[in-house]
Amino acid sequence: MRLIVLTFLVLLTGCTPSQQGMVDTLNSAIWGVKDASVTDERIESIPFSTMYLRLNDGPRVLVGLGYIEQDNSKWLSQDNAMLVTHQGRLLKTVKLYGSNLSEVRFTTPDPLINASKLKNGQTWSRTILWTEGDQRRSAALTSHFTRSETDQVLTIAGEAIPCQVWYEDVQSLAPDSRWRNIFWIDSRNGQVRQSHQMLGAGIYPVEMTMLKPAP
Repeated sequence: MRLIVLTFLVLLTGCTPSQQGMVDTLNSAIWGVKDASVTDERIESIPFSTMYLRLNDGPRVLVGLGYIEQDNSKWLSQDNAMLVTHQGRLLKTVKLYGSNLSEVRFTTPDPLINASKLKNGQTWSRTILWTEGDQRRSAALTSHFTRSETDQVLTIAGEAIPCQVWYEDVQSLAPDSRWRNIFWIDSRNGQVRQSHQMLGAGIYPVEMTMLKPAP
């Protein structure tokens, strides 16, 4: 798999000066075939949101927030690749190699939007559209949320963060596939700080760790 190296040097038309400033600020990071590892001090000095990202079991890279539009966080790359998230949920990708998530359609809100109010047994349905190479795919998904019996404390950027661990068991009938997404939710404020989820129906794992969560 070709490594998509995500950086933060893109300026998008329509960004406000402050948004462009966020994109401009970080002009160096640690890249390569090994996982990126940035010191706590360096993370603290970056004046905007950042996260660690791992695509399709590849190397971990450091990603900076480009801008926020309609409450969606948009993470950008110098070759115009983009990931769109909302409260930790992956909603769209553009110009990733191999597969891309085109759209998530739903009629009821994602329970992660109010993650602090998640309940055992809560369900959620949506339709996703994605591509695999040149092939367009779609699937109707049904999710069932279950809280782990054991909470965890994550150490992120030098901070101990108490988290509830929530399992999202997802089922697709066509194609026939089942998988489990995992979300680590900050017990103090309901923010998703870490997640393991799938881009498509049981394919292309995406791991995100929010070092500085998007506002």
